[in-house]
Amino acid sequence: MDVLVVDIGGSRVKLKVSNGNEVRRFESGPDLTPQTTVARVQELTADWRFDAISIGYPGTVNANGPSAEPGNLGCGWVEFDFEAALGKPVRVVNDAVLQALGGYEGGRMLFLGLGTGVGSALVTEHVVVPLELGCLTWKDATVWDWLGRDALKAHGVDEWSRDVAGVTAMLREACVADYVLLGGGNAHKVKPLPDGTRLGGNEHAFDGGYRLWEEMVEPHDRPSPPVWRVVR
Repeated sequence: MDVLVVDIGGSRVKLKVSNGNEVRRFESGPDLTPQTTVARVQELTADWRFDAISIGYPGTVNANGPSAEPGNLGCGWVEFDFEAALGKPVRVVNDAVLQALGGYEGGRMLFLGLGTGVGSALVTEHVVVPLELGCLTWKDATVWDWLGRDALKAHGVDEWSRDVAGVTAMLREACVADYVLLGGGNAHKVKPLPDGTRLGGNEHAFDGGYRLWEEMVEPHDRPSPPVWRVVR
């Protein structure tokens, strides 16, 4: 199966198909709506061949798709029918789930995405659990307030890296994780890397999108269930 991955971010949307190497992009931002997204995806992928689509959405997701409007995009995302609009089978998950799934290397892994805010997910035994750890308290505010993009700009990379290390150690212990994968656009700025962490990359979102459609090998007389189960 050839899979198109649509990774929706606060500043740009990235597209890649599993049977090719090219990454295509278009600008995102506070005016981006799902209708505009669909139109741009169709325009930029008209010459690509794919059977199914994975979408990484920067917000909460349930079985019907986005369940809350994103804070940094336009409106109209809640329960938008991407499958009908795009004319292909579509699976929508939180964007942190895509990166976590793509960077998973076994065991019990906690993912922290360091970008505009803080994304998070837990992966173990082919089960992916989306989390909202950014709302937890850290010092006198929240993890989001101390590890997000605005905190990096306000406090500088050294202090911000120390906070990343402190939060990572706390959350790794709380989640009983074997290791932590740091992803997102600012992860490469964390120096030194905290103990028990690995550095992820944006390319993991594409790998995660492909993995989302992996299926178990079953007898042909019944449907093949997906390898990866995303908890809603």
